[in-house]
Amino acid sequence: MEHYVERLVDLLDEGVNGISNMGVEEARERVLSNKPEAVRAIEGSFALVARDGKTVRLARSLDRPLRYFLAKRREGPALVVADRMDAIRDWLEAEGLGDQFHPSYTRMVPAHYVVEIQLVGCPDPDPVYTRFFTPPRGTLSTDLDELGQAYIGAAADEIGKWLVRVPEREPIGVCFSGGVDSGAVFLLTYHLMLKQGLNPARLKAFTLDLGQGPDIEQARRFLDTLGLGLFHEAIEADPAQMDVCETMRVVEDYKPLDVECATMGLALCRGIRERYPDWKYLVDGDGGDENLKDYPIEENPELTIRSVVNNSMLYQEGWGVGKIKHSLTYSGGLSRSYTRTYAPGRRYGFEGFSPFTRPAVVEVAEGIPFIELTDYDVDKLYALKGEIVARGVKAVTGLEMPAFPKRRFQHGAMPVEQLQQHLPHPEAQLRKQFMAMYA
Repeated sequence: MEHYVERLVDLLDEGVNGISNMGVEEARERVLSNKPEAVRAIEGSFALVARDGKTVRLARSLDRPLRYFLAKRREGPALVVADRMDAIRDWLEAEGLGDQFHPSYTRMVPAHYVVEIQLVGCPDPDPVYTRFFTPPRGTLSTDLDELGQAYIGAAADEIGKWLVRVPEREPIGVCFSGGVDSGAVFLLTYHLMLKQGLNPARLKAFTLDLGQGPDIEQARRFLDTLGLGLFHEAIEADPAQMDVCETMRVVEDYKPLDVECATMGLALCRGIRERYPDWKYLVDGDGGDENLKDYPIEENPELTIRSVVNNSMLYQEGWGVGKIKHSLTYSGGLSRSYTRTYAPGRRYGFEGFSPFTRPAVVEVAEGIPFIELTDYDVDKLYALKGEIVARGVKAVTGLEMPAFPKRRFQHGAMPVEQLQQHLPHPEAQLRKQFMAMYA
């Protein structure tokens, strides 16, 4: 009988992990144990792979992409693990296995699951998925003040843990539009820096300006209202530099809204990097819309308000593992689309963070009784986030936070009409362009 020699190739950068309560080796052992409660206890940002003989287990936080590819070799299977498709492709080509690669053959580890793979040769068994984060739904009070304090209090706790990890003299940038989520993040960071005795002069609120976009004025109004305008800094960029193909190469995806958002993210990160060559730490509000279900339901024909409020973590995870519409290549929801934030930051050498992706914050959000608070009324759902967050910021910081209407990141840096002129591509065309990159 032929003897198989399995191989695990871990291309992950261990230094990107931002675990706050244990070392990476202990976290890896917890993933290997496959005990959900042990993995749930890992705090912070992580993408981990662990092996015991032919058994490999992988897990990630919501804010970290984690991909794998099972390659065929004569001597046995090789499991290649990385945060990017192109890293997997480059390794395969270097090993003379490049003909096996196609982006659709890569697999994304879905957030909040341990994925178990057995390296036993051909045929390969299906992965086994074990959920490690299952927050209870609708268990909290309907009192908006209590909900705000719980939700924003949890976010403040996560920012506090993150600040401890940032070296004392390093500057901190907030990707800032003046919207509810970035506004809350800025005010919480400012408040906690003062509370911890840190120098607030290290803090800046960066707003992307591609010309005549509404975010610049909104950001100024937000900060000036609170007497904090000195922290604001506009990052001007030229719309002519926007390149859809470059964006898709960076994020390795083709969904139009994510491509638009990532294009703005690249412009912002590029502008900050050109102005500040040594800047490292950025914080943002990504995940806030998902947590409080603040997306225009009417723009997605697959959704109704009932599907949004009745499905656990729909916006964070999509329809979920084991469902027909779950993509093995990309995962779903924010679990898929977080590359729009992660990849631009990594491209320009930044370490990013959003408190709204942390399980402790998501757990509070899932506990909000959305059905009782909205009675399935869409307008009530849309109004809920601003109410909860503003009340929470007031309770935690004492500051009266302005709450402006929701606007997508890409719709704030420049007028929507101009954006559509620069990025007019429908999904089918973007998918075709993306696949052509790997031809």
